[in-house]
Amino acid sequence: MEVRMQMVCALVAMGLILGLSQAAHADSLTVKTAQGKVLGKTISDGKVRAFMGLPYAAPPVGEMRWKAPAPPAKWKGKRDATQYGARCVQARVFDDMVFQDSGPSEDCLFLNVYTPAGAGNKSKLPVMFWIHGGGYTGGASSEPRHNGDFLPTKGVVLVTINYRLGVFGFLATDDLAKESDGAAGNYGLSDMVAALRWVNANIGNFGGDPGNVTIFGESAGSFAVSTLMASPLARGLFHKAIGESGAAFGRGLGGETLAEREKADGAWVASLGVNSLQELRALPADKILEAAKSRGDMGFSPVVDGQLLTEPVADTYAAGKQAHVPLLAGWNRDEGSFLANGMTAEKWKDFAASLFDTRADEFLKLYPGETDDQTARSAADYGGDSFIAFGTWKWIEAHRKTGESPVYRYHFEWAAPPSKFHQGSFAFHSDDIEYVFGTLATRPGAVWRPEDWKLSEQMMSYWTNFARTGDPNGQGLPEWPKYGEGDSIIHLDSTITSGPDTLRPRYEFLSKGMPPMRP
Repeated sequence: MEVRMQMVCALVAMGLILGLSQAAHADSLTVKTAQGKVLGKTISDGKVRAFMGLPYAAPPVGEMRWKAPAPPAKWKGKRDATQYGARCVQARVFDDMVFQDSGPSEDCLFLNVYTPAGAGNKSKLPVMFWIHGGGYTGGASSEPRHNGDFLPTKGVVLVTINYRLGVFGFLATDDLAKESDGAAGNYGLSDMVAALRWVNANIGNFGGDPGNVTIFGESAGSFAVSTLMASPLARGLFHKAIGESGAAFGRGLGGETLAEREKADGAWVASLGVNSLQELRALPADKILEAAKSRGDMGFSPVVDGQLLTEPVADTYAAGKQAHVPLLAGWNRDEGSFLANGMTAEKWKDFAASLFDTRADEFLKLYPGETDDQTARSAADYGGDSFIAFGTWKWIEAHRKTGESPVYRYHFEWAAPPSKFHQGSFAFHSDDIEYVFGTLATRPGAVWRPEDWKLSEQMMSYWTNFARTGDPNGQGLPEWPKYGEGDSIIHLDSTITSGPDTLRPRYEFLSKGMPPMRP
Protein backbone atom coordinates (compact mmCIF):
# COMPACT_ATOMS: atom_id res chain seq x y z
CA MET A 1 0.00 0.00 0.00
CA GLU A 2 2.79 2.42 0.93
CA VAL A 3 4.66 1.65 -2.32
CA ARG A 4 1.49 2.23 -4.31
CA MET A 5 0.94 5.60 -2.62
CA GLN A 6 4.54 6.59 -3.38
CA MET A 7 3.99 5.72 -7.04
CA VAL A 8 0.79 7.74 -7.15
CA CYS A 9 2.51 10.72 -5.53
CA ALA A 10 5.38 10.43 -7.98
CA LEU A 11 3.02 10.32 -10.95
CA VAL A 12 1.10 13.33 -9.64
CA ALA A 13 4.36 15.23 -9.15
CA MET A 14 5.53 14.26 -12.63
CA GLY A 15 2.24 15.47 -14.07
CA LEU A 16 2.57 18.76 -12.23
CA ILE A 17 6.13 19.21 -13.48
CA LEU A 18 5.08 18.30 -17.01
CA GLY A 19 2.16 20.69 -16.79
CA LEU A 20 4.38 23.47 -15.50
CA SER A 21 6.88 22.76 -18.28
CA GLN A 22 4.15 22.92 -20.92
CA ALA A 23 2.79 26.11 -19.41
CA ALA A 24 6.27 27.67 -19.42
CA HIS A 25 6.72 26.63 -23.04
CA ALA A 26 3.36 28.17 -23.96
CA ASP A 27 4.29 31.36 -22.13
CA SER A 28 7.57 31.60 -24.07
CA LEU A 29 5.57 31.40 -27.30
CA THR A 30 3.06 34.04 -26.23
CA VAL A 31 3.95 37.67 -26.90
CA LYS A 32 1.89 40.76 -26.27
CA THR A 33 1.50 43.31 -29.07
CA ALA A 34 -0.38 46.60 -29.19
CA GLN A 35 -3.29 44.76 -30.81
CA GLY A 36 -3.35 41.74 -28.51
CA LYS A 37 -1.51 38.56 -27.59
CA VAL A 38 -0.10 36.24 -30.26
CA LEU A 39 0.84 32.58 -29.95
CA GLY A 40 3.74 31.43 -32.11
CA LYS A 41 5.71 28.22 -32.58
CA THR A 42 9.28 26.99 -32.56
CA ILE A 43 11.18 26.14 -35.74
CA SER A 44 14.74 25.20 -36.65
CA ASP A 45 14.90 22.39 -34.04
CA GLY A 46 13.71 24.73 -31.32
CA LYS A 47 16.38 27.39 -31.96
CA VAL A 48 13.97 29.99 -33.31
CA ARG A 49 10.52 31.22 -32.34
CA ALA A 50 8.26 32.16 -35.25
CA PHE A 51 5.26 34.50 -35.05
CA MET A 52 3.58 34.53 -38.43
CA GLY A 53 0.71 36.27 -40.18
CA LEU A 54 0.62 39.25 -37.83
CA PRO A 55 -1.53 42.12 -39.19
CA TYR A 56 0.38 45.40 -39.18
CA ALA A 57 -2.43 47.38 -40.84
CA ALA A 58 -6.15 47.11 -41.46
CA PRO A 59 -7.24 45.10 -44.52
CA PRO A 60 -6.99 47.40 -47.58
CA VAL A 61 -10.33 46.22 -48.98
CA GLY A 62 -13.58 47.88 -50.03
CA GLU A 63 -13.39 51.60 -49.33
CA MET A 64 -9.78 51.11 -48.08
CA ARG A 65 -8.58 49.94 -51.51
CA TRP A 66 -6.06 52.55 -52.75
CA LYS A 67 -5.83 54.35 -49.45
CA ALA A 68 -2.95 54.77 -47.01
CA PRO A 69 -2.74 51.88 -44.53
CA ALA A 70 -4.85 52.27 -41.39
CA PRO A 71 -3.99 50.81 -37.95
CA PRO A 72 -4.90 47.14 -37.42
CA ALA A 73 -7.83 46.17 -35.21
CA LYS A 74 -7.33 44.85 -31.68
CA TRP A 75 -8.44 41.40 -30.55
CA LYS A 76 -9.15 39.53 -27.34
CA GLY A 77 -7.50 36.29 -26.29
CA LYS A 78 -4.54 34.82 -28.15
CA ARG A 79 -4.26 35.09 -31.91
CA ASP A 80 -2.82 32.04 -33.67
CA ALA A 81 0.48 33.09 -35.23
CA THR A 82 1.72 29.78 -36.62
CA GLN A 83 0.76 30.21 -40.29
CA TYR A 84 1.60 32.72 -42.99
CA GLY A 85 -1.01 35.32 -43.84
CA ALA A 86 -2.32 35.54 -47.40
CA ARG A 87 -0.02 37.00 -50.02
CA CYS A 88 -1.05 40.16 -51.82
CA VAL A 89 -3.03 39.87 -55.06
CA GLN A 90 -0.70 39.36 -58.03
CA ALA A 91 -0.42 37.75 -61.43
CA ARG A 92 1.95 34.86 -62.08
CA VAL A 93 5.02 36.81 -63.16
CA PHE A 94 8.08 34.86 -61.98
CA ASP A 95 8.29 31.08 -62.35
CA ASP A 96 10.80 30.66 -59.52
CA MET A 97 8.49 32.24 -56.93
CA VAL A 98 7.08 29.52 -54.68
CA PHE A 99 4.68 30.38 -51.84
CA GLN A 100 3.78 28.71 -48.55
CA ASP A 101 0.66 30.73 -47.73
CA SER A 102 -3.00 29.87 -48.36
CA GLY A 103 -3.31 31.99 -51.50
CA PRO A 104 -3.65 35.57 -52.75
CA SER A 105 -6.00 38.12 -51.23
CA GLU A 106 -6.41 41.88 -50.96
CA ASP A 107 -6.42 41.31 -47.18
CA CYS A 108 -2.67 40.73 -47.13
CA LEU A 109 -0.91 43.27 -44.91
CA PHE A 110 0.80 40.74 -42.67
CA LEU A 111 4.31 40.36 -41.34
CA ASN A 112 6.30 37.60 -39.66
CA VAL A 113 8.69 37.88 -36.72
CA TYR A 114 11.48 35.34 -36.16
CA THR A 115 13.48 35.61 -32.97
CA PRO A 116 16.11 33.47 -31.20
CA ALA A 117 14.45 31.01 -28.82
CA GLY A 118 16.06 32.52 -25.75
CA ALA A 119 15.31 36.16 -26.57
CA GLY A 120 13.19 38.09 -24.07
CA ASN A 121 11.71 41.55 -23.89
CA LYS A 122 14.98 42.89 -22.50
CA SER A 123 17.30 41.31 -25.06
CA LYS A 124 17.46 44.36 -27.38
CA LEU A 125 18.74 42.38 -30.35
CA PRO A 126 19.34 44.05 -33.72
CA VAL A 127 16.31 43.90 -36.01
CA MET A 128 16.53 43.02 -39.71
CA PHE A 129 13.49 44.12 -41.75
CA TRP A 130 13.28 42.27 -45.10
CA ILE A 131 11.52 43.69 -48.17
CA HIS A 132 11.03 41.06 -50.88
CA GLY A 133 11.68 41.65 -54.58
CA GLY A 134 9.56 40.95 -57.62
CA GLY A 135 9.43 44.16 -59.63
CA TYR A 136 6.76 45.60 -57.32
CA THR A 137 4.42 43.15 -59.07
CA GLY A 138 5.05 39.78 -57.38
CA GLY A 139 6.44 38.09 -54.30
CA ALA A 140 5.50 37.55 -50.67
CA SER A 141 6.98 36.99 -47.24
CA SER A 142 6.05 33.29 -47.49
CA GLU A 143 8.67 32.40 -50.12
CA PRO A 144 10.85 29.59 -48.75
CA ARG A 145 14.09 31.27 -49.82
CA HIS A 146 13.69 33.92 -47.15
CA ASN A 147 12.38 31.71 -44.37
CA GLY A 148 13.46 32.72 -40.89
CA ASP A 149 14.89 29.40 -39.76
CA PHE A 150 18.55 30.37 -39.75
CA LEU A 151 19.33 34.10 -39.78
CA PRO A 152 18.01 34.63 -36.21
CA THR A 153 20.49 32.02 -34.93
CA LYS A 154 23.10 34.73 -35.56
CA GLY A 155 21.57 36.80 -32.77
CA VAL A 156 19.10 39.00 -34.65
CA VAL A 157 15.35 39.41 -34.86
CA LEU A 158 14.10 39.00 -38.43
CA VAL A 159 10.92 40.62 -39.77
CA THR A 160 9.55 39.78 -43.24
CA ILE A 161 6.56 41.59 -44.74
CA ASN A 162 3.92 41.59 -47.44
CA TYR A 163 3.03 44.85 -49.20
CA ARG A 164 0.54 45.80 -51.90
CA LEU A 165 1.72 45.12 -55.44
CA GLY A 166 1.11 46.28 -58.99
CA VAL A 167 -2.11 48.16 -59.66
CA PHE A 168 -3.26 47.67 -56.05
CA GLY A 169 -0.04 49.13 -54.69
CA PHE A 170 0.74 51.95 -57.09
CA LEU A 171 -2.30 53.24 -59.00
CA ALA A 172 -2.20 57.06 -59.16
CA THR A 173 -5.17 59.01 -60.49
CA ASP A 174 -6.47 62.55 -60.11
CA ASP A 175 -9.50 61.33 -58.13
CA LEU A 176 -7.30 59.40 -55.72
CA ALA A 177 -5.12 62.46 -55.20
CA LYS A 178 -8.12 64.70 -54.52
CA GLU A 179 -9.39 62.50 -51.70
CA SER A 180 -6.00 62.27 -49.94
CA ASP A 181 -4.53 65.77 -49.71
CA GLY A 182 -3.06 65.78 -53.21
CA ALA A 183 -1.05 62.53 -53.05
CA ALA A 184 -1.78 59.26 -54.85
CA GLY A 185 0.04 56.03 -55.56
CA ASN A 186 2.87 54.61 -53.43
CA TYR A 187 0.46 52.54 -51.35
CA GLY A 188 2.92 49.64 -51.39
CA LEU A 189 5.68 51.89 -50.07
CA SER A 190 3.29 53.33 -47.47
CA ASP A 191 2.66 49.76 -46.35
CA MET A 192 6.39 49.38 -45.69
CA VAL A 193 6.37 52.54 -43.59
CA ALA A 194 3.36 51.25 -41.64
CA ALA A 195 5.16 47.95 -41.02
CA LEU A 196 8.22 49.83 -39.77
CA ARG A 197 6.00 51.79 -37.39
CA TRP A 198 4.53 48.50 -36.15
CA VAL A 199 8.06 47.24 -35.56
CA ASN A 200 8.95 50.40 -33.68
CA ALA A 201 5.96 49.94 -31.37
CA ASN A 202 6.09 46.17 -30.83
CA ILE A 203 9.44 44.57 -31.59
CA GLY A 204 10.82 45.10 -28.08
CA ASN A 205 8.42 42.46 -26.76
CA PHE A 206 9.93 39.95 -29.21
CA GLY A 207 13.48 40.67 -28.05
CA GLY A 208 14.33 43.27 -30.68
CA ASP A 209 15.75 46.76 -30.33
CA PRO A 210 13.53 49.40 -32.00
CA GLY A 211 16.55 51.68 -31.90
CA ASN A 212 18.61 49.35 -34.11
CA VAL A 213 16.61 48.42 -37.21
CA THR A 214 18.21 47.50 -40.55
CA ILE A 215 16.07 47.57 -43.66
CA PHE A 216 17.25 45.21 -46.39
CA GLY A 217 15.90 43.91 -49.66
CA GLU A 218 16.70 42.47 -53.07
CA SER A 219 15.73 43.74 -56.55
CA ALA A 220 12.50 45.75 -56.06
CA GLY A 221 13.16 45.33 -52.34
CA SER A 222 16.50 47.05 -52.85
CA PHE A 223 14.80 49.78 -54.91
CA ALA A 224 12.50 50.21 -51.92
CA VAL A 225 15.43 50.49 -49.49
CA SER A 226 16.98 53.30 -51.54
CA THR A 227 13.56 54.97 -51.76
CA LEU A 228 12.79 54.71 -48.04
CA MET A 229 16.16 56.31 -47.34
CA ALA A 230 14.92 59.29 -49.37
CA SER A 231 11.43 59.44 -47.88
CA PRO A 232 10.66 61.92 -45.08
CA LEU A 233 7.86 59.61 -43.88
CA ALA A 234 10.33 56.80 -43.08
CA ARG A 235 12.88 59.00 -41.32
CA GLY A 236 13.95 57.68 -37.92
CA LEU A 237 12.24 54.31 -38.36
CA PHE A 238 15.47 52.51 -39.34
CA HIS A 239 19.15 52.95 -38.66
CA LYS A 240 21.06 50.93 -41.28
CA ALA A 241 20.37 49.80 -44.83
CA ILE A 242 21.35 46.90 -47.09
CA GLY A 243 20.62 46.86 -50.82
CA GLU A 244 21.00 43.77 -52.98
CA SER A 245 20.82 44.46 -56.74
CA GLY A 246 18.71 47.52 -57.33
CA ALA A 247 18.20 51.22 -56.68
CA ALA A 248 15.72 53.93 -57.63
CA PHE A 249 18.30 55.77 -59.69
CA GLY A 250 17.85 56.24 -63.40
CA ARG A 251 15.63 53.93 -65.37
CA GLY A 252 12.90 51.65 -64.13
CA LEU A 253 10.56 51.22 -61.16
CA GLY A 254 9.56 54.77 -60.44
CA GLY A 255 10.58 58.38 -60.68
CA GLU A 256 7.59 59.63 -62.71
CA THR A 257 5.80 62.77 -61.62
CA LEU A 258 2.31 62.56 -60.23
CA ALA A 259 0.98 64.56 -63.19
CA GLU A 260 2.47 62.06 -65.65
CA ARG A 261 0.99 59.12 -63.83
CA GLU A 262 -2.39 60.71 -63.27
CA LYS A 263 -2.73 61.11 -67.03
CA ALA A 264 -1.62 57.56 -67.89
CA ASP A 265 -3.44 55.86 -65.02
CA GLY A 266 -6.56 57.94 -65.57
CA ALA A 267 -6.73 56.79 -69.19
CA TRP A 268 -6.37 53.19 -68.06
CA VAL A 269 -9.16 53.54 -65.51
CA ALA A 270 -11.41 55.10 -68.16
CA SER A 271 -10.91 51.97 -70.28
CA LEU A 272 -12.57 49.92 -67.53
CA GLY A 273 -15.94 51.60 -68.10
CA VAL A 274 -16.34 52.99 -64.58
CA ASN A 275 -17.42 56.53 -63.73
CA SER A 276 -16.30 56.97 -60.13
CA LEU A 277 -13.92 55.75 -57.47
CA GLN A 278 -16.85 54.02 -55.82
CA GLU A 279 -17.47 51.98 -58.96
CA LEU A 280 -13.76 51.30 -59.38
CA ARG A 281 -13.48 50.03 -55.81
CA ALA A 282 -16.53 47.84 -56.35
CA LEU A 283 -14.86 45.94 -59.21
CA PRO A 284 -13.66 42.42 -58.31
CA ALA A 285 -9.92 42.19 -57.72
CA ASP A 286 -9.45 39.54 -60.39
CA LYS A 287 -11.08 41.76 -63.03
CA ILE A 288 -8.75 44.64 -62.13
CA LEU A 289 -5.75 42.34 -62.17
CA GLU A 290 -6.66 41.01 -65.59
CA ALA A 291 -7.16 44.52 -66.98
CA ALA A 292 -3.81 45.63 -65.55
CA LYS A 293 -2.02 43.21 -67.88
CA SER A 294 -2.50 45.74 -70.66
CA ARG A 295 0.05 47.97 -68.91
CA GLY A 296 2.75 45.30 -68.83
CA ASP A 297 4.54 43.69 -65.89
CA MET A 298 5.96 46.98 -64.59
CA GLY A 299 3.03 49.22 -65.53
CA PHE A 300 2.41 50.46 -61.98
CA SER A 301 5.34 51.61 -59.87
CA PRO A 302 6.38 54.31 -57.35
CA VAL A 303 5.73 57.94 -58.18
CA VAL A 304 6.85 61.34 -56.87
CA ASP A 305 3.64 61.95 -54.96
CA GLY A 306 4.60 64.97 -52.85
CA GLN A 307 4.34 63.16 -49.53
CA LEU A 308 6.22 59.88 -49.39
CA LEU A 309 8.51 61.22 -52.13
CA THR A 310 8.80 64.98 -52.51
CA GLU A 311 11.25 64.83 -55.43
CA PRO A 312 13.08 62.22 -57.53
CA VAL A 313 15.15 59.93 -55.32
CA ALA A 314 18.43 60.90 -56.99
CA ASP A 315 17.77 64.58 -56.27
CA THR A 316 17.33 63.88 -52.57
CA TYR A 317 20.70 62.13 -52.41
CA ALA A 318 22.41 64.83 -54.46
CA ALA A 319 21.28 67.38 -51.88
CA GLY A 320 22.35 65.15 -48.98
CA LYS A 321 18.79 64.99 -47.62
CA GLN A 322 18.57 61.18 -47.46
CA ALA A 323 18.78 59.24 -44.19
CA HIS A 324 22.40 59.38 -43.07
CA VAL A 325 22.76 55.73 -42.14
CA PRO A 326 25.43 53.08 -42.86
CA LEU A 327 24.88 51.36 -46.21
CA LEU A 328 25.95 47.92 -47.44
CA ALA A 329 25.11 47.32 -51.10
CA GLY A 330 26.16 45.56 -54.30
CA TRP A 331 25.06 43.21 -57.04
CA ASN A 332 25.74 39.86 -58.70
CA ARG A 333 28.19 39.17 -61.51
CA ASP A 334 25.72 37.66 -63.99
CA GLU A 335 22.61 39.81 -63.54
CA GLY A 336 22.46 40.23 -67.32
CA SER A 337 23.28 36.75 -68.58
CA PHE A 338 20.10 36.94 -70.71
CA LEU A 339 21.87 39.25 -73.19
CA ALA A 340 24.58 36.67 -73.91
CA ASN A 341 22.09 34.22 -75.42
CA GLY A 342 22.92 33.86 -79.10
CA MET A 343 25.29 36.84 -79.12
CA THR A 344 28.35 36.52 -81.41
CA ALA A 345 31.36 38.73 -81.99
CA GLU A 346 29.90 39.95 -85.27
CA LYS A 347 26.51 40.73 -83.76
CA TRP A 348 28.18 42.47 -80.81
CA LYS A 349 29.88 45.08 -83.01
CA ASP A 350 26.57 45.83 -84.72
CA PHE A 351 24.90 46.00 -81.32
CA ALA A 352 27.51 48.52 -80.09
CA ALA A 353 27.11 50.71 -83.15
CA SER A 354 23.31 50.69 -82.94
CA LEU A 355 23.30 51.71 -79.28
CA PHE A 356 26.27 54.05 -78.99
CA ASP A 357 26.96 55.31 -82.51
CA THR A 358 30.10 57.51 -82.30
CA ARG A 359 30.94 56.10 -78.86
CA ALA A 360 30.91 52.49 -80.07
CA ASP A 361 34.71 52.15 -80.12
CA GLU A 362 34.94 53.32 -76.51
CA PHE A 363 32.14 50.92 -75.57
CA LEU A 364 33.99 47.99 -77.19
CA LYS A 365 37.14 48.75 -75.21
CA LEU A 366 35.16 48.39 -71.99
CA TYR A 367 32.98 45.52 -73.23
CA PRO A 368 35.28 43.77 -75.74
CA GLY A 369 34.08 41.17 -78.23
CA GLU A 370 36.99 39.82 -80.27
CA THR A 371 35.85 36.21 -79.86
CA ASP A 372 32.46 34.64 -79.24
CA ASP A 373 33.48 33.64 -75.70
CA GLN A 374 34.70 37.14 -74.90
CA THR A 375 31.53 38.54 -76.42
CA ALA A 376 29.35 36.34 -74.22
CA ARG A 377 31.09 37.67 -71.13
CA SER A 378 30.84 41.29 -72.28
CA ALA A 379 27.18 40.88 -73.24
CA ALA A 380 26.38 39.51 -69.80
CA ASP A 381 28.31 42.39 -68.22
CA TYR A 382 26.52 45.07 -70.22
CA GLY A 383 23.16 43.36 -69.78
CA GLY A 384 23.67 43.38 -66.02
CA ASP A 385 24.93 46.96 -65.98
CA SER A 386 22.00 48.20 -68.04
CA PHE A 387 19.47 46.14 -66.10
CA ILE A 388 20.49 46.66 -62.47
CA ALA A 389 24.17 47.29 -61.69
CA PHE A 390 24.59 50.84 -63.01
CA GLY A 391 21.66 52.15 -60.97
CA THR A 392 22.95 50.40 -57.86
CA TRP A 393 26.42 51.88 -58.46
CA LYS A 394 24.90 55.38 -58.74
CA TRP A 395 23.12 54.88 -55.41
CA ILE A 396 26.30 53.74 -53.68
CA GLU A 397 28.27 56.64 -55.16
CA ALA A 398 25.61 59.17 -54.21
CA HIS A 399 25.44 57.99 -50.61
CA ARG A 400 29.22 57.87 -50.34
CA LYS A 401 29.39 61.52 -51.41
CA THR A 402 26.60 62.99 -49.29
CA GLY A 403 25.45 60.37 -46.78
CA GLU A 404 28.01 61.10 -44.05
CA SER A 405 28.01 57.40 -43.11
CA PRO A 406 30.14 54.31 -43.82
CA VAL A 407 29.51 52.48 -47.10
CA TYR A 408 30.42 48.86 -47.86
CA ARG A 409 30.19 47.51 -51.40
CA TYR A 410 30.18 43.89 -52.61
CA HIS A 411 30.28 41.96 -55.87
CA PHE A 412 28.71 38.50 -55.64
CA GLU A 413 30.67 36.26 -58.03
CA TRP A 414 30.22 32.63 -56.98
CA ALA A 415 28.23 30.78 -59.64
CA ALA A 416 25.49 28.60 -58.21
CA PRO A 417 24.94 25.05 -59.52
CA PRO A 418 22.06 24.44 -61.94
CA SER A 419 18.60 24.09 -60.43
CA LYS A 420 14.99 23.60 -61.48
CA PHE A 421 14.42 27.19 -62.54
CA HIS A 422 17.97 28.24 -63.42
CA GLN A 423 19.97 26.11 -65.82
CA GLY A 424 23.67 26.69 -66.30
CA SER A 425 26.13 27.98 -63.76
CA PHE A 426 25.71 31.72 -63.13
CA ALA A 427 25.65 34.26 -60.32
CA PHE A 428 22.24 35.32 -61.64
CA HIS A 429 19.79 37.99 -60.48
CA SER A 430 18.37 36.93 -57.05
CA ASP A 431 21.01 34.19 -56.67
CA ASP A 432 22.28 35.75 -53.44
CA ILE A 433 19.03 35.45 -51.45
CA GLU A 434 19.42 31.86 -50.24
CA TYR A 435 23.04 32.54 -49.29
CA VAL A 436 22.04 35.53 -47.14
CA PHE A 437 19.25 33.61 -45.38
CA GLY A 438 21.04 30.26 -45.09
CA THR A 439 18.18 28.64 -47.01
CA LEU A 440 20.12 26.93 -49.81
CA ALA A 441 18.18 23.70 -49.23
CA THR A 442 14.95 25.38 -50.34
CA ARG A 443 16.11 25.87 -53.97
CA PRO A 444 14.52 23.07 -56.02
CA GLY A 445 16.90 20.79 -57.87
CA ALA A 446 20.18 22.35 -56.75
CA VAL A 447 23.02 20.05 -55.65
CA TRP A 448 25.05 22.17 -53.29
CA ARG A 449 28.79 22.00 -52.68
CA PRO A 450 30.80 22.64 -49.52
CA GLU A 451 31.85 26.01 -50.96
CA ASP A 452 28.20 27.08 -51.15
CA TRP A 453 27.54 26.36 -47.50
CA LYS A 454 30.76 28.07 -46.43
CA LEU A 455 29.96 31.21 -48.44
CA SER A 456 26.41 31.27 -47.08
CA GLU A 457 27.71 31.08 -43.52
CA GLN A 458 30.13 33.93 -44.20
CA MET A 459 27.46 36.12 -45.82
CA MET A 460 25.04 35.51 -42.96
CA SER A 461 27.75 36.67 -40.58
CA TYR A 462 28.62 39.75 -42.64
CA TRP A 463 24.96 40.79 -42.94
CA THR A 464 24.13 40.27 -39.25
CA ASN A 465 27.37 41.90 -38.08
CA PHE A 466 26.43 44.95 -40.13
CA ALA A 467 22.94 44.96 -38.62
CA ARG A 468 24.48 44.82 -35.17
CA THR A 469 27.15 47.53 -35.49
CA GLY A 470 27.10 49.12 -38.95
CA ASP A 471 30.31 47.23 -39.81
CA PRO A 472 30.17 43.78 -41.50
CA ASN A 473 33.56 42.69 -40.19
CA GLY A 474 33.92 40.13 -37.44
CA GLN A 475 36.08 37.37 -36.04
CA GLY A 476 37.03 34.67 -38.53
CA LEU A 477 35.88 36.61 -41.60
CA PRO A 478 38.05 37.99 -44.41
CA GLU A 479 38.38 41.75 -43.95
CA TRP A 480 35.79 43.87 -45.73
CA PRO A 481 37.20 47.40 -46.25
CA LYS A 482 35.02 50.47 -46.33
CA TYR A 483 34.16 51.67 -49.81
CA GLY A 484 36.07 54.86 -50.43
CA GLU A 485 39.31 53.58 -49.00
CA GLY A 486 40.98 53.08 -52.38
CA ASP A 487 37.53 52.29 -53.84
CA SER A 488 37.89 48.83 -52.29
CA ILE A 489 35.11 46.32 -52.75
CA ILE A 490 34.74 42.76 -51.52
CA HIS A 491 34.42 39.84 -53.91
CA LEU A 492 32.00 37.24 -52.54
CA ASP A 493 33.29 34.02 -54.06
CA SER A 494 34.41 30.56 -52.95
CA THR A 495 37.47 32.41 -51.63
CA ILE A 496 36.59 35.93 -50.48
CA THR A 497 39.01 38.69 -51.47
CA SER A 498 38.93 42.48 -51.58
CA GLY A 499 40.59 45.09 -53.75
CA PRO A 500 40.16 48.24 -55.84
CA ASP A 501 37.07 48.76 -57.97
CA THR A 502 38.10 47.71 -61.48
CA LEU A 503 34.60 48.28 -62.87
CA ARG A 504 34.53 52.05 -62.37
CA PRO A 505 35.53 52.90 -66.00
CA ARG A 506 32.40 51.10 -67.24
CA TYR A 507 30.10 53.15 -65.04
CA GLU A 508 31.86 56.43 -65.75
CA PHE A 509 31.31 55.69 -69.45
CA LEU A 510 27.64 54.89 -68.89
CA SER A 511 27.27 58.07 -66.83
CA LYS A 512 27.81 60.03 -70.05
CA GLY A 513 24.62 58.56 -71.46
CA MET A 514 23.06 55.13 -71.73
CA PRO A 515 20.42 54.54 -74.42
CA PRO A 516 17.41 52.27 -73.88
CA MET A 517 18.05 48.57 -74.45
CA ARG A 518 16.77 47.54 -77.87
CA PRO A 519 15.35 44.08 -78.53
